[in-house]
Amino acid sequence: MPVQSVDVAYTAVATAENGRDGRVASDDGKLDVVVNPPKELGGSGNGTNPEQLFAAGYSACFQGALGVVARQDKADISGSTVTAEVGIGKTPDGGFGLKVAISAHIPNVDEATALALVEKAHQVCPYSNATRGNIEVTLSVR
Repeated sequence: MPVQSVDVAYTAVATAENGRDGRVASDDGKLDVVVNPPKELGGSGNGTNPEQLFAAGYSACFQGALGVVARQDKADISGSTVTAEVGIGKTPDGGFGLKVAISAHIPNVDEATALALVEKAHQVCPYSNATRGNIEVTLSVR
């Protein structure tokens, strides 16, 4: 798959200190968090972790993409929520990899419509486009 060209409208900048056991801050000061590995990975679990930050970004971005496709389809997604579960674990080659499960709750449409909207959102969401073909991403409605 060829690399997609993007006409950049905004660039987020964040800097990490001390990797997974330190601090991450954005250049504008709006984000400044302590990061620690979760207890499941041998850490203290006292701070947030990169997987939680990725899940937060992905769920927010996907909700935005859901809004775009819902407006195109004239579907009512008021009261909807999107949850992203980001798992981390060892890969067969000894490295580490991610796995994502996206789940949407869209109360004002039937299940078939909700699933169709989620599948369309997955095609336009920048996070989905960035991860497509790189990590396993599953979609569901609840």
